[in-house]
Amino acid sequence: MRILVSVASRHGATQEIGTVVAEVLAEAGHEVDEIEPDDVGTLAPYAAVVLGSSVYNGRLAASLRELVDRQEGALSARPVWLFWSGPVGEDATPQEPDDVRDAARRTGAVAPRCFPGRLRPSELGIDERAVVARIDPEPGDFRDLDDVRGWAGTIAEQLLSPRGPGG
Repeated sequence: MRILVSVASRHGATQEIGTVVAEVLAEAGHEVDEIEPDDVGTLAPYAAVVLGSSVYNGRLAASLRELVDRQEGALSARPVWLFWSGPVGEDATPQEPDDVRDAARRTGAVAPRCFPGRLRPSELGIDERAVVARIDPEPGDFRDLDDVRGWAGTIAEQLLSPRGPGG
């Protein structure tokens, strides 16, 4: 089965999560294309889609929101999974951005998932540093790539199931 993995990532940490998902799906025997949201044209070749986005200021990345706007009908016609990353810190509590629920509804995404993110202050631009200074998050890499692999493994299993995704 051919699967699209499209991830909006500002500094690469969320893209790395998407790459882990793509690797797990490929290891399960699927043909996987990783394409940035701005570069996605037609979804015709894809039987399923995994969407991912970093979260800044409580919102999914603009490029992912725009992909959903452009391809809503095509996305809702195939199985879609959605993840986001962003919370950082040992005790960070993920808060679902409002647009996650909207994107999931519009695409029919199966059980959207949040993964902790990574914060490297040295990578941030001046505007991002100003936002970070207001909320004072803990720097570091809080991603659990084994958890990501497990989630991707369930996607692979669902795609192979005769009952289909969610079955």
